[in-house]
Amino acid sequence: MIKEQVIEGFVEELSSKKPVPGGGGASAMAGALGTALGLMVGNLTVGKKRYAAVEAEVYERMTELTELQKEMFILADEDARVFAPLAAAYSLPSGTEEEKAHKEAVMEENLRAASLVPLQIMEAAQQCISHLEFLEANGSVMAVSDVGVAVQFIRTALTGAVMNVYINTKSMKQRDEAEKINQKAEKLLEEGTKRADLVYEKVLSRLKK
Repeated sequence: MIKEQVIEGFVEELSSKKPVPGGGGASAMAGALGTALGLMVGNLTVGKKRYAAVEAEVYERMTELTELQKEMFILADEDARVFAPLAAAYSLPSGTEEEKAHKEAVMEENLRAASLVPLQIMEAAQQCISHLEFLEANGSVMAVSDVGVAVQFIRTALTGAVMNVYINTKSMKQRDEAEKINQKAEKLLEEGTKRADLVYEKVLSRLKK
């Protein structure tokens, strides 16, 4: 399982010609790295007299970031899991009308599943941003640059996962369903990148002063 691999092993697998892990799993792992940096900032904030007033909320944010990190690991594995039946569906026979209909139904089901996992990665990334917004404003000033790096990882999770949504929805025959998924992804992408960019710009501005 991806969550049990050391980083070198994951990167080695990612570098190979194997279809998984791929871009979806890498996007989820970028999200996990973003949560890790957010947690580091939290750990550098709590226990300091200067931040006593926000300590309780920092702990709450850290709890939620921990859960989001677990979710990113699960989604990295899930992205690999849903790809297997989709890859197999491409090889289904289609010589008769009955076979064609069966193949199309199986393809449709698996394309939808393969598009929903990266959409979940985007939703998790969106939740991460709110915690990084808080940490940028309230976390340890000594770790503000780490908030900036964290939000860039989360932004990568968003912009990477959305491509994995689109590559699957573009092949779906049920265009109404595909467009619903695309619209959700577009909204998450637009809102998420704007918020992530704002956090990053605030960090840069503080670092330049």
